[in-house]
Amino acid sequence: MQSGPILNISCYLFVSLADTAALRDRLHARAEALGLKGTVLIAEEGINLFLAGPAEAVNTWVAELRADPRFATLTPKESWSEVQPFQRLKVKAKPEIIRMNHPTIRPDQAPRAPALAPAVLARWLDQGHDDAGREIVMLDTRNGFEVDQGAFDGAIDWRLDKFSDFPEALASHKQELVGKTVVSYCTGGIRCEKAAMVLEEQGLTAWQLDGGILKYFEDTGGKHYHGNCFVFDDRRGVNADLSPT
Repeated sequence: MQSGPILNISCYLFVSLADTAALRDRLHARAEALGLKGTVLIAEEGINLFLAGPAEAVNTWVAELRADPRFATLTPKESWSEVQPFQRLKVKAKPEIIRMNHPTIRPDQAPRAPALAPAVLARWLDQGHDDAGREIVMLDTRNGFEVDQGAFDGAIDWRLDKFSDFPEALASHKQELVGKTVVSYCTGGIRCEKAAMVLEEQGLTAWQLDGGILKYFEDTGGKHYHGNCFVFDDRRGVNADLSPT
């Protein structure tokens, strides 16, 4: 349900891009012309974006982006706010759209780990096990200060300072996850997508929460989750109904 005149979108897509500099300049020019603010990150592995502005302007920018066949499958998550949550527009070309410093993990070049729909996760948590009867472990891949605002009940939190610490933390805690169904999760899906691939690389049974916490809120109302979800803009957090805290 819409609440406020500002449409906020978040989205990522792992797709191989060879023209990052030119793409950066084009996307920046169009977003600036439409009066949008937020952050767009582009790398050889894909795109990651958080933008906000009047709905017509946001939808125009997204439609133009999706006209490029490489981005045709983009499906932004939407929420609304009374005021613009970003101070400025930043469009940058980076080595990674989410930094992990783990070169063997390239979601644009390899099959993704199995994605778990929010409704299925909610059902698994209701019944206390997955459909094979295995114990479920919720693994939070976010930074510690994000977890402090809210998390799934009983989730594992390795108190990460930054996402690139994840592979080392996994090496230290791998034995705790053996024989269990591990569901990695994060805000919007991008971190848990890479994390799930690392878990699989280590021989663990892993799923990624499709769309992250924000999609889980949208589809389930946030059952089995306590607190709110930290977001990297002036809203600082959103409730289970996706309203700013």
